Amino acid sequence: MAKIIEGERIGKTAPLKVGCAAAIFDESHKKLLLTRRSDNGQWCLPGGGMEPGESAAEACEREVLEETGLHVTADKLIAIYTSPHRIISYGEKYKFQFVSLQFGASVKSGQLGLSDETTEVGYFSEEEITRLDLMPNHIERMPDIFAEQTAAFIR
Repeated sequence: MAKIIEGERIGKTAPLKVGCAAAIFDESHKKLLLTRRSDNGQWCLPGGGMEPGESAAEACEREVLEETGLHVTADKLIAIYTSPHRIISYGEKYKFQFVSLQFGASVKSGQLGLSDETTEVGYFSEEEITRLDLMPNHIERMPDIFAEQTAAFIR
């Protein structure tokens, strides 16, 4: 189960890992696609870890396909998140300080569905998102995603 652990410079205790997530809006561009994780039941943006031999955009696109069934194009960098005061633990064995790249993405094709990593998917307005049990590290991304700024945020 994914668990966030915070502490002063706790990132020193874990290796770095690059992660990518996608902000995918519905046709009205008012609702954002979120997935509910099968490991902890919390809502999050579709995404995951980058694998050797792929670009950040390819990682984002692969993760979205794996989790939602949608083929997307990662076409805009929204923000980079790199807190040295937070690690994510997946049990006792795997702990990482993430360098997270938040992309804006557009759907090319595919059918929205579930995977072994997701139990629900849905599009939600900014106001509806505030009532969801969202992963804490994704809560801070919402203002950046909905700001639609042209330059990327660095957090």
